[in-house]
Amino acid sequence: MQIVAESQDFYRSSEVQLEGDKAPRTSMIEFRSLPPGTYEVRVTVMGSGGEQRAFARQQVNVIASGADR
Repeated sequence: MQIVAESQDFYRSSEVQLEGDKAPRTSMIEFRSLPPGTYEVRVTVMGSGGEQRAFARQQVNVIASGADR
């Protein structure tokens, strides 16, 4: 599974190996310290042969936290 968070000025991605039918049905991925802004978040699940099995995309707004001020 590949997870991407991308804005005009920032890009971060991560890949997580899933264990097929033994993988949890829900996974939580955290990208810490993203700069504030509007991001497109994309998740792609790949099959064992490298083929795309599922894809989701969502636009999110990251706001500054009190700790960042």
